[in-house]
Amino acid sequence: MTTTPIAPHITAFLQQRLPLERNASDNTCESYAYAFKLLFEYASDRLKVAPCALNLEQLDAGLVSAFLNHLETTRGNGATSRNTRLAAIRSFMRFVAYRVPSAMEQIQRVLAIPLKKAETRLVRHLTGDEMQALLHAPVPDHREGIRDRAMLHLCYAAGLRVSELVGLQLADLSLQPQASVLVHGKGRKERCLPLWKETTSALRAWLAVRGDVRVPELFVNAQGEAMTRSGFEYILHKHVATASQHCPSLSTKRVSPHVLRHTCALTVLQATKDLRKVSLWLGHTHLQTTEMYTRVDPSVKLEALESIIPPKLRSGRFKATDHLIALLKTRSLMRSEQPKK
Repeated sequence: MTTTPIAPHITAFLQQRLPLERNASDNTCESYAYAFKLLFEYASDRLKVAPCALNLEQLDAGLVSAFLNHLETTRGNGATSRNTRLAAIRSFMRFVAYRVPSAMEQIQRVLAIPLKKAETRLVRHLTGDEMQALLHAPVPDHREGIRDRAMLHLCYAAGLRVSELVGLQLADLSLQPQASVLVHGKGRKERCLPLWKETTSALRAWLAVRGDVRVPELFVNAQGEAMTRSGFEYILHKHVATASQHCPSLSTKRVSPHVLRHTCALTVLQATKDLRKVSLWLGHTHLQTTEMYTRVDPSVKLEALESIIPPKLRSGRFKATDHLIALLKTRSLMRSEQPKK
C-alpha cells in the first residue's frame, strides 16, 4: 500500500497556502499551526510514530474524531475551541485533496465530521469596582509596574484582543494632538481609537522608562523582547490575585484578557446605548457578533420594559372547584361532629 508522508504537505499549507495564496494574517497562521501541533502530538502518541514520520493515510476520520474528543475530555476545551481545531483540519484536507486525489475518499470522511453546537452563555465580565481594583493593582514605582499599569489600562480602554495588544508597535501610538491608537485587528482590519486621559497618562509614563530596545513593539518584557500572549496572561493573573485582596469578588471569577475586552464592550454599550458603536469600537465584522452584549446589559432590558404598557389585571375573588368545596365541607362537618372533651 502506498503511503503519503504528511510533512511536505503541511509545510506547503502553512508556508505557501495560508500566507501567500489566501493572504491569511499571522494570527490565523499561528492558530492553524498550533492546531496541527496538538493533532500531530496526539497522533504520534497514539500510533507510536514520530510526528515527522506520520502519513496522510493515518489521519483518517476515526483518528480525527478521537482527537477532537481528546480535546474536550482530556484538555478540557469547550465546543468552540474544538470547532476551531476542526476548521483548521478541514481547510488542510481541502488543500490536500488537489495534491493527493487518491486520498479523496478518506478526505471526504474527515470533511463530513460535523461541528459541535456550542452553548450560548452570557459573556464573562467585571463590574466597575472589580475593574477599578485591577487597574490599581500594579504599583507604578518601578519599570515593570509602570508597564503593567499601561498594558491593563490600554487593553481595557480600547477593548483589545491579546494578539492586538502585544502586536502594537510604537508607530501605532499617537499622543498629539489627540491621543489615539491604531489597532491591527482580525482579518487585516484596522481601526483607530481615541484614548482616555488616564490611559494616555499611563502610556506616557511607560514611554518615559521603556528605553532603547531592539524591537518595534510598544510593550516589551524584562529582556527587552516583544511581549508575548503568555507573558501578558501571566501579568494579568498576577495582578488579579493582588486585586482580589481588596475586591474579594475577583477571586470567584476566571479573568482572562478577553474578559477585559468584554468589560470594555459593556462599558461602551451602557454609555452610548448604541450597539453599532460597540461593534465599531471592537472591530467586529458583523453586528450579530456584538448582539451578545445586549443579553448581559440589564439597562437595555429595563428600557424595553419601561417602553411597554403592561396589561391590566382584573381583580377578582378566588373560586374553588366543586370537588374542593365538597372536600372542605366534609372536613368541616367531621370536625363539628367530634365529641367535645
